[in-house]
Amino acid sequence: MLSSLPFNKKLLNLPKNPQWIVFCDFDETYYSHGMTEEQREDVKRLEAFVAEKSEAGQLLLGWVTGSSLDSVTSKMEKGGFHQFPHFIASNLGTEIVYTSDAHFGQPDAEWMKRLDAQGFSDEKIDDILETIRDEGISLRPQTQLGSSGYKKNFYYQEQDERTDLYHLSFIQTLAKERGVAVNINKCNPLAGDPADCYDVDFLPVGTGKDEIVRFMLNQYDLSKDQGFAFGDSGNDLRMLQSVTHGFLVQNATAEAKRHHHQICHHGYAKGIYETLKTVMYKHEEAHS
Repeated sequence: MLSSLPFNKKLLNLPKNPQWIVFCDFDETYYSHGMTEEQREDVKRLEAFVAEKSEAGQLLLGWVTGSSLDSVTSKMEKGGFHQFPHFIASNLGTEIVYTSDAHFGQPDAEWMKRLDAQGFSDEKIDDILETIRDEGISLRPQTQLGSSGYKKNFYYQEQDERTDLYHLSFIQTLAKERGVAVNINKCNPLAGDPADCYDVDFLPVGTGKDEIVRFMLNQYDLSKDQGFAFGDSGNDLRMLQSVTHGFLVQNATAEAKRHHHQICHHGYAKGIYETLKTVMYKHEEAHS
């Protein structure tokens, strides 16, 4: 994975005993696909804040995204980002790579061991897809996010409410029977997905954005109260609910806002920055 990462960005120190850990979805949360100059300045302000708190040993931040590592790093260039986070959990949190100082490009060995123990394979997914086709359900492979050995992602085209409910329930039941996790959510066109589709992602059991949160909190012996999470869509909700400070950015989808009511006052990096600053400073004042 080291060869996939550009080296022209600032690397943060990895705090040994952080007080806080921050989990950010990437597309349409930390990164805007329609990045304006004002939003670039917001990213710079957030980066400076994270660097300051990281140098003080207080804060650890990672991106937890459905996109591949290559996709994320290319968007960093496009968005004019100046620094890496401490880690990137890519492909719906099935892979963890550290992107800070001496650990740059290193996968998390414990997480990889956990994945390998699940017996996730192309053959198992092919068997599931064949059964789905026999049921008359059509899934279209996604290709724009890059390949992953631990995530197989597809689009399901909406039909009508009754048919969709039956088809998606069949997929969920079948995956569970075959010992595979499946993540199903409405697509977000702003993030480059087609309209009127669902993302259908097959993953190893025990993975996903919420599992990344639990794993990393445990790694650093932190409680839910010491965790932040930020997202913009339905596939972020379980991640947000895994910490005390779980927020949707203001530009989140209407569907997500119907199910989660802790929302930033601003969108994208500005919302993340203002929320982190407010909550952390209130905590410091309360314990001073």
